[in-house]
Amino acid sequence: MSAPSQRQLRVGELIRRALSEILAEGDIHDPALAGRSITVGEVRVSPDLRQATAHVLPLGGEGTEAAIAALRRHKGEIRRRLASRVELRHVPDLRFAMDESFDRLDAARRLFADPRIRRDVAEDPEA
Repeated sequence: MSAPSQRQLRVGELIRRALSEILAEGDIHDPALAGRSITVGEVRVSPDLRQATAHVLPLGGEGTEAAIAALRRHKGEIRRRLASRVELRHVPDLRFAMDESFDRLDAARRLFADPRIRRDVAEDPEA
C-alpha cells in the first residue's frame, strides 16, 4: 500500500475538522451519542476520494461500539451536513472505525517507561 497523496491528506483533514464540528454540535439525535463527546482522530480518504474512513473514539473510550453503530446509522445525515460545510465536488461515502492510535500511544509510553529500555536509550551514544 502506498502512502497517501497530498490531496488525500488535505481532503481527509478537511473532512476531519468538519466532522469534529458536526459531532461537537450534538445535533445528531441518538441515545448512543447523547451527551457524549466523540473525538475524530483521523480521516483516511481513498485514492479516488470516493470513500472516507473516520477513526473515532468517545471520550473515555467507553461505549465505542455503540457510538460507532449510531454514527453508521446516521451517516446519511452526517454526509449531508458535511456537504454543506466542505467545498468538494463529491462528498465521500463515510465509514466509521475505532481510533486505535491512543492504544498505540499508551503501548509506546509503557515501552519507554521500562527501565531496561530507558537504560539502553541512555547508553546509546547517538541519543
